[in-house]
Amino acid sequence: MRRLGVIQIDSVNVLVRSHFLPVYSRYGSYPMALLERAAYEPKSRCLFEYWGHEASLLPIESFPLFRWRMDQARRGEGTWKSLRRYATEHKQAVDAVREEIRARGPLGAGDLIAAERSKGGWWGWSESKEILEWLFWSGQVTTAGRRNFERLYDLTERVIPDAIFSPPPLSKEDQQRELMTIAARAAGVGTVKDLRDYFRLPVADAGTRVQELVEAGVLVPVAVEGWKQQGYMHRDARCPRKVAAVALLSPFDSLIWERQRTERLFDFHFRLEIYTPLHKRVHGYYVLPLLLDERIVARVDLKSDRAASRLLVRGGSVEAGVEPAAVVAALAEQLQKLAEWLGLERFVVATRRGDLMKLLRQLRL
Repeated sequence: MRRLGVIQIDSVNVLVRSHFLPVYSRYGSYPMALLERAAYEPKSRCLFEYWGHEASLLPIESFPLFRWRMDQARRGEGTWKSLRRYATEHKQAVDAVREEIRARGPLGAGDLIAAERSKGGWWGWSESKEILEWLFWSGQVTTAGRRNFERLYDLTERVIPDAIFSPPPLSKEDQQRELMTIAARAAGVGTVKDLRDYFRLPVADAGTRVQELVEAGVLVPVAVEGWKQQGYMHRDARCPRKVAAVALLSPFDSLIWERQRTERLFDFHFRLEIYTPLHKRVHGYYVLPLLLDERIVARVDLKSDRAASRLLVRGGSVEAGVEPAAVVAALAEQLQKLAEWLGLERFVVATRRGDLMKLLRQLRL
């Protein structure tokens, strides 16, 4: 977690919750309960939830680096338009929700609604949830735990250790510089846009922070073959002669967040198709790229069939210029390891379409 700086959370559970996958992709099988405890058990907590990239898990020591974003939200800036009115227009309602959490927390949105309905209260699902989200964005509440993936909110000062929560805040500029440094360390190499996207910093601030880090010697300007844009590396980054790696990547993995960077680095065009109508999908619903050494060579559409204890391979293909026979063995090994980690007995190829799938079926048989 500290090496990556941030892991994105997503609610889709067709394979496994996405935030479990980045650690698996890098280290292999591990007990998912470790991540759960690190995020939500008070005695083990070393992670917290906030808007890092999107909804994210972050090392708890990074909490002070987002004060500027929380302060913006309190002023009604930098949040969804639908939430801004709670900064100024609905103070009484916001105070009521915050005091309810203070008295009863940790609470989910449903707990608030049930309580208010029983009292003949005024708010409905959408409004109470929006208040909670604004309180979350502005740092007044945070996630104390989850119940069937529903956030349970508590006052931030009761979740974040006092040694991290209470010290005087760094300047906005210092916070952003540290976030850009974390992004550069995790990314290896990137443009201003790439590094800015990692923590979704404002466009107007990102270029200035990068130049300040260059002047301080933290970032080193570099030329990258084939790139038109200026590249930057962290001063401690290594540039190995070659890389040996094999991993299936979450569609929400930080390696492929910035789509233009993904194309520049890997010549790999990747778009989420989760929200694309079925008849318009090209590659599938929940597609994981396969990283093999220095290239992303293939992609597979996966689903956990928990009732039958099977990992379903619903489709897949290799990239242009890649021979299916050159990657099928590595892919099969990764699929079997993934199935075992998920507690499934085997993987099953559920389609006959494409040379890669035909070879994978033969290998499986």
